[in-house]
Amino acid sequence: MSSGGSSVSQTQVLAGLVLGAALGSLVNYAVTEGGFAEAKPVVAWVIKYVAGPVGSIFLNLLFFAIVPLVFASLAVGVTRLGGTGNVGRVGAKTLAYFVVTTSFAAVIGLSAVNLIRPGYRLPEEQRKNLRENYPKGSEAAAKPATFGVETFVNVVPRNPFKAFVEKDMLAIIFTAILVGVALTRIDADKAELLTKFLEAVNQITDFVIRLAMAMAPYAVFALIFQTTAEFGYQLLIALGAYVVTVLVGLAVHQFVVLPLLVQFVGGMNALDFFRKVRVVMLTAFSTSSSSATLPTAMKCAEEELGVPESISRFVLPLSASMNHNGTALFEGVTVIFLAQLFNVELSLAQELIVLVLCILTATGMAGVPGGSLPLIGIILTTATDGKVPAGAIAIIFGVDRFLDMCRTTVNVTADMTTAVFVARSESGRAVTAGTPRTGSPPPPAGP
Repeated sequence: MSSGGSSVSQTQVLAGLVLGAALGSLVNYAVTEGGFAEAKPVVAWVIKYVAGPVGSIFLNLLFFAIVPLVFASLAVGVTRLGGTGNVGRVGAKTLAYFVVTTSFAAVIGLSAVNLIRPGYRLPEEQRKNLRENYPKGSEAAAKPATFGVETFVNVVPRNPFKAFVEKDMLAIIFTAILVGVALTRIDADKAELLTKFLEAVNQITDFVIRLAMAMAPYAVFALIFQTTAEFGYQLLIALGAYVVTVLVGLAVHQFVVLPLLVQFVGGMNALDFFRKVRVVMLTAFSTSSSSATLPTAMKCAEEELGVPESISRFVLPLSASMNHNGTALFEGVTVIFLAQLFNVELSLAQELIVLVLCILTATGMAGVPGGSLPLIGIILTTATDGKVPAGAIAIIFGVDRFLDMCRTTVNVTADMTTAVFVARSESGRAVTAGTPRTGSPPPPAGP
């Protein structure tokens, strides 16, 4: 989900994808089947000294921000749920709804990718070749995935700094939640100081990722050229099946799960709901930005859906920052797809780890352009015990911009259903908008 404001257009990224894929496929055909095998050393040189470095610098910038991004954004998000009385009650309902809907989305994504199996559209021989020869990169491997009693024990880190170095995502997330809760309980002045520091860290990571995204058209060209030149056009067929899988999952969540929740939990006719929020959905799709959509969403919630202002002004900014249903679904599909592509079979325990991490990282993810991509890289190496490199996310980056538009639409629609649910649950109560003890939260970055 993008937060908007990027100077790089989706057309530029798409152009990089198309040109890189076409040129790479042509080069692969020429050196393997077209009688130009003598050109292979030249192609290898271009990949090693031009395309490879450009792609690696781009990926390194993304991974540079990952640990502070997850920690700071989740800790600040938890502080926004602090306070007591009405705000505490509304906040608890809102967070519970986030978790439920995000869990539904993640399960749908994992079910779709296991059913459609897009990674297996690439022949087995090429999948083995991809696993053996894909550049491993220099990124540190995340802590291998296990599931059992030790999983829950290790969630509480003995040394949080070690967890940060090892990219132990569950431990990092637990630490962030603990810090966020503590900030709502300690002296307000001291809490405000640390909260502002964490918000500044968020802004720094936002800058770093935006800097990386400025390279996106060139990086996409270099990455997809490198991949197709080495592994051929059939990889593009698997990538197309992956796009279809994501869209199918998003469609099921958008047009089956959310309408059922609106109808039976929110107490509103689903068709009427979609008719009233269509402008919000179109705004989200066209901008790929929850923050850019937020003013329209608030106006629609209050004037069209009948949500009290006191609820919409609290729930919707919080939703824009923390309620990322589409992102959780996208992350799950992407992780399993890349594992399939690299011929790595995941056990049920490993897929459960993927499910948990998708829910937690999507809830705590800062809404910056490309913010979900480095998260996927860490989940990937965690779930596959490092058998699939985090840099493998480069394979899907070229199509991410379009999928970004689609999953942001799902995210924002889920935000609107949250407002409807909370408004119905609070009917008859005198709800007063308020803020956590640490002060008024800033406008959300938005996904």
